[in-house]
Amino acid sequence: MDTSVTSRGTAPATPATGAAASLRKLYFLRFAFAAVWAGLLFATADTLGPLSAVLLVVYPLFDVACAVVDARSARAVGGPVRGLYVNIALSTLTAVGLAVAATSGIPAVLRVWGVWAVTAGLVQLVVGAVRRRLGGQWAMIVSGAISTLAGASFFAQAGADGATLSNLAGYAFLGGVFFLVSALRLKHPGKSA
Repeated sequence: MDTSVTSRGTAPATPATGAAASLRKLYFLRFAFAAVWAGLLFATADTLGPLSAVLLVVYPLFDVACAVVDARSARAVGGPVRGLYVNIALSTLTAVGLAVAATSGIPAVLRVWGVWAVTAGLVQLVVGAVRRRLGGQWAMIVSGAISTLAGASFFAQAGADGATLSNLAGYAFLGGVFFLVSALRLKHPGKSA
């Protein structure tokens, strides 16, 4: 491998730095989306109307799109993609499940979201652990663990009186913050590993 310095005075990008740069952009995008989505859902969280139903389905579909982009960039540098494919399948099934659950009410939505949060959290924890050499993945590992616990909480909330969607907004925003922290902590190109 050529490790010479380029004309700009920086070391050429390696697959690891290319993956980190790609992940950084994706994580910033995920943070921005989660922040906007959480604000919109929080504003409509007391009732399950057409806007909140669309928001609920859009969130896992956005997750699918991000996982597809992530898998393509990981595959290009020879990184592991199995967990990302599992995430794509889970999020696709969740979007369908949420579309159906939205016709039954908030408790059904909380149950579907809870199952998704548990399973997706476990996948995120594993993917973060596998990618820990890229740096910044401790936030993804912690986020995966929190997601798993939150999912169990959502499932329990579904049986409570006066259940709302507001906790889903908080969950999404916190998840976005973890993506932001990971983006900021990923190793920058040109820094030694």
